Amino acid sequence: MTTPVIAIAYHSGFGHTSVLAEAVRDGADAEGATVHLIKVDEITDEQWALLDASDAIVFGSPTYMGTASGAFHAFAEESSKRWFTQAWKDKLAAGFTNSGSKSGDKLHTLQFFTVLAAQHGMSWVSLGLHPGWNSSEASENDLNRLGFFLGAAAQSNNDQGPEGVHKADIATAEHLGRRVAESAKVAVAGRAALAA
Repeated sequence: MTTPVIAIAYHSGFGHTSVLAEAVRDGADAEGATVHLIKVDEITDEQWALLDASDAIVFGSPTYMGTASGAFHAFAEESSKRWFTQAWKDKLAAGFTNSGSKSGDKLHTLQFFTVLAAQHGMSWVSLGLHPGWNSSEASENDLNRLGFFLGAAAQSNNDQGPEGVHKADIATAEHLGRRVAESAKVAVAGRAALAA
């Protein structure tokens, strides 16, 4: 069986989103995928080629002022060169984000990612978890403690650095990485079967 290749294209302003990107990587790696971490504000031609060759691309950004960061938006606009050639068509896509507030309009960032993926003709992989921390017996340590469905959403206190990223949010990001890797395995095997 061919090993799926997953690229994580992300921006991190203060290090919190980097922690999540590494957690997504760890989850995908645990499922046997080959994973590339790509900082979009430092992207090289070789890394663009890695994105083009990947089976799945996971988008990640902090939520600033209700949307993805300016650096991520610049990357998204630059990806239009791939849009013209449909280089990312039929790849899998997923996303994650972080903000200082519990809500912080993170949903808008995840929706921005889904529209970006749709414009490229990609297939979106959701988080696939029920919401946690929503009953008297639940805990802030539950997976998907903030109750998002489109992707992994995290909350980090403004007065703490990357070490303050909540353990449940890290575990949720790892779950997303595993889910993307599992979905990529199915997609790669399906394409191979159809080509046989």
